[in-house]
Amino acid sequence: MTSKASSKSPTGVKHANLARKKIKGPEDVLAKVEALRKAAAGSKGPVRTLSDLGLPHACREVVDKAEVSVLSEIEQSILQIAVSILEGAGFQYAIPNRSKGNQLYVPELDRIVLKSSTSQRAFASTATCRKAAITTRILQLVHELCTKRIHVTKRDLFYTDVKLFEDQGHSDAVLDDVACLLGCTRSSLNVIASEKGVVVGRLTFREDGDVIDCSRMGVGGKAIPPNVDKVTAIQSDAKFILLVEKDAAFMRLAEDRFYNTYPCIIITAKGQPDVATRLFLRKLKLDLKIPVLALVDADPYGLKILAVYMKGSMNMSYDSSNLTTPDIKWLGVRPSDLDRFSIPEQCRLPMTEEDIKTGRKLLEEDFVKANPDWVRELQLMQTSKVKAEIQALSSFGFQYLTHQYLPLKLQEGDWI
Repeated sequence: MTSKASSKSPTGVKHANLARKKIKGPEDVLAKVEALRKAAAGSKGPVRTLSDLGLPHACREVVDKAEVSVLSEIEQSILQIAVSILEGAGFQYAIPNRSKGNQLYVPELDRIVLKSSTSQRAFASTATCRKAAITTRILQLVHELCTKRIHVTKRDLFYTDVKLFEDQGHSDAVLDDVACLLGCTRSSLNVIASEKGVVVGRLTFREDGDVIDCSRMGVGGKAIPPNVDKVTAIQSDAKFILLVEKDAAFMRLAEDRFYNTYPCIIITAKGQPDVATRLFLRKLKLDLKIPVLALVDADPYGLKILAVYMKGSMNMSYDSSNLTTPDIKWLGVRPSDLDRFSIPEQCRLPMTEEDIKTGRKLLEEDFVKANPDWVRELQLMQTSKVKAEIQALSSFGFQYLTHQYLPLKLQEGDWI
């Protein structure tokens, strides 16, 4: 008669062995996280900037500017256009080129920056006439906002002239062009995105004077303020920040009060990261000086989302110095975890042609090539042609993520 033990599949035995690994007390689980924090603090040198590097290419970066400085830049831009018209050159803007070909990955800074190339946006050209009109309208609206010292959302901005803008994507894109043209961050234009990201855990701060305690925000968490400049007096006893890709995983962590057992701050942008969440994460990292660990899906898009937090996005490469958070550790879910944690075959999804194409493109990126561990994980994904979501861990129980997977990964220091 076959025994129960011998009837177990190799996968089942493997998972049973892993499950028997004892999760130690919270202090022991976080010992390697604490070592990571101390190592990062000990290796901290002077902050390097583009001007320190002497790069062969001239690059463009923006800075936070006060309203009076933004007003001055707008008026100077319009004055230059008036001079151009009087000199017979016509009505045109020299807009910084934000295309991929004008971007550069700088290993010394570990982020993407924008080179100095510009393109002409002439009102007299049929190809650029409408964009020139939209640019002028956006400059006018931003001038009004800075004069009145008020803030609006990107959606509000779109509705001021729907007939001209036609689609919010058009006004959003020109807004980034205007920020780049004026040499200021997008938040300096007094235009903010709607609230998207949320935070929960061991964190208190003041938001425009009000005290916010993120440990008392329930399962939904506290919406990350769209105007991060109003966040002050940040205090926390957290040992690390857990950056989560998806809202479903965030809710499981919040409901299980993961942050009480393992003191941490949990943040999610519910998918593709927005500007406010990226600014908020960077602010916490710089103020608290604690490690940031990421939990994303084991697919190319999970890694793309992580890369936006760390290296910057193509659309906003001009502001990468303010939006990127360096040295985020990829905790999970990694392609190698699928076999290590014996994720069932039915929970492994076949990669689509688009997934494979995205993975291939990521392997060609300089910032991926600079990290051999990332390359290995991506190559494993491309070879196996399977992916998995964070929720695949629920096949072992709804609380497996908080009770077994994350504690074990933290205990072993299993991040890259």
